[in-house]
Amino acid sequence: MFKRFIGDKAFYRRALAIAIPIMIQNGITNFVSLLDNIMVGQVGTIPMSGVSIANKLVFVFNLCIFGATSGAGIFTAQFHGALDHEGIRYTTRFKLLSCVTLCILSIGIFLGGGESLISLYLQGDGDPREAALTLGHGMSYLRIMLLGLLPFALSNAYSSTLRETGQTIVPMVAGIIAVFVNLIFNYILIFGHFGAPAMGVAGAAVATVISRYVELAIVVIWSHLHTKEHPYIQELYRSMFIPRDLLCDIVRKGLPLLANEFLWSTGVAFISQRYSTCGLDVVPAMNISTTLRDLASVAFVAMGSAVGIIMGQLLGCGARVEEVRDTNRKLIVLSVVSATLFGGVMALFSGLFPQLYNTTESVQQLSTTLILLCAALMPVNAFAHSAYFTLRSGGQAFITFLFDSCFVWGCCVPVSFILSSYTSLSIIPLFAICEGLNIIKSILGAYMIKQGKWIKNLSRT
Repeated sequence: MFKRFIGDKAFYRRALAIAIPIMIQNGITNFVSLLDNIMVGQVGTIPMSGVSIANKLVFVFNLCIFGATSGAGIFTAQFHGALDHEGIRYTTRFKLLSCVTLCILSIGIFLGGGESLISLYLQGDGDPREAALTLGHGMSYLRIMLLGLLPFALSNAYSSTLRETGQTIVPMVAGIIAVFVNLIFNYILIFGHFGAPAMGVAGAAVATVISRYVELAIVVIWSHLHTKEHPYIQELYRSMFIPRDLLCDIVRKGLPLLANEFLWSTGVAFISQRYSTCGLDVVPAMNISTTLRDLASVAFVAMGSAVGIIMGQLLGCGARVEEVRDTNRKLIVLSVVSATLFGGVMALFSGLFPQLYNTTESVQQLSTTLILLCAALMPVNAFAHSAYFTLRSGGQAFITFLFDSCFVWGCCVPVSFILSSYTSLSIIPLFAICEGLNIIKSILGAYMIKQGKWIKNLSRT
């Protein structure tokens, strides 16, 4: 029984070689984001709320980019396992074309409907003047952030391919440099240091845009200077040709993943909007709690990426079914254990962290309770996250779609809407019930993994 769930040294070396660089990058990124969030929070509760809402909209775009690159990434990981550099070149082209298309669509949507979307989060009880000010800060931030959508997307396309082909260090280093650039310019532009104007939330947006161009420059320049290690980079831009059969396969497998990320992220945004109807204090409290939750989630998020990459490589090289199942089981256990440990640390800081913000005592108390709830659910979320990447690694796009976004829209969204609209529940029980539905999702994930339909080699199709 012990050997079924605990791997040997070689297993952990392989898993952690992929997970730790991603964990470090995400950890530093989220830690600097935490510092950024605190800086904006020092400006005041209203500006912090505006930035928080705008970031929920940008979050939908970010997840769509992730979905677009992930669909092709399934094939990239398996082509790498089969040492097919031409196949990797084709999948990288698909990522680039998809990212540019999504950027154009998103900029149009945010320019045309940004105010209406932000206003949806300002319908709770509170001062209408505060709501109007929050809307102004949110739009000021969002308009500048639009300049950073393209570099973010292209950087994601390059970095995801590098990770899927075994190079996790360069994206990590690029991400670390970018977040420190972001931090430095936030300090300068938000508060007006070193002779710069004090721009407030607009300064935070400018700093983020600058950091995204820095990250893009690093991964692009490094990739094109190391074509021997990564032959697929050679002649990448000679044309944008992708063989029709492969293009159809990527679209067939990848489009549901893109749709999944879009529907899942919009579902999460909808649920957040339902939470916000419980009062204007909910928006800053949710911002504070989710900032700490994101930092504590770095371990299981990185392990999810490791699950997808390792499973894809095993499937691509034709590993035995027993080996694939055994490796997957041990990776999921490692993910859940790490999430439990990080959740415990998160709970320890639940009372101290909200005090770092320049906000009201009621917002701080509400944040503390929300943080404790997030910490308690961390192991459940870790299992569901690993199950998602497991199912995705074998190209089970439709099953992944049902498991992720259909669950959100078929279960979580209706529950949040009904409870927020037709009951008098406050935010705490509403949040606990809606987030606790992930327990059901984890049970479904365990069943789907056990069925084994996801164990498929796509590099031979």
